[in-house]
Amino acid sequence: MKIQTILATKGTQVATVRAQQPLKEALALLAQYNVGALVVVDEADKLVGIISERDFARAAARGEDIFTRPTSAVMTSRVIVATPQDDVASVMKTMTEKRFRHLPVMENGKLVGIVSIGDMVKAQLDQYQGEIETLETQITGG
Repeated sequence: MKIQTILATKGTQVATVRAQQPLKEALALLAQYNVGALVVVDEADKLVGIISERDFARAAARGEDIFTRPTSAVMTSRVIVATPQDDVASVMKTMTEKRFRHLPVMENGKLVGIVSIGDMVKAQLDQYQGEIETLETQITGG
């Protein structure tokens, strides 16, 4: 299964925040969109980072003033990305090994979606359920 299969079901909407926006605004966007991460973009909507709930928690634990600092101060700037053609199993392996849960999807330098580890687990479970139903039909003859 490919990432594009997940995006076809999930959609391609991506919640974004600008790097210079205050972290307080980024936190409000996480709540507004009910998501665990935001893709950080510059003025030209080019990906420059990602910020997750974990980034907020770590900054707060360090005693940083997370309400006045810019998003760029705590975002992850070295972002691993996927393409729509990437295999879900290999992407899941990378996410598990590197310990992150949200992955922007890029195609030809353009942001075309985002997937979470939960999206991928759900897609694989759906695939397995379909295979089980097919096998049961074959075994029972109908």
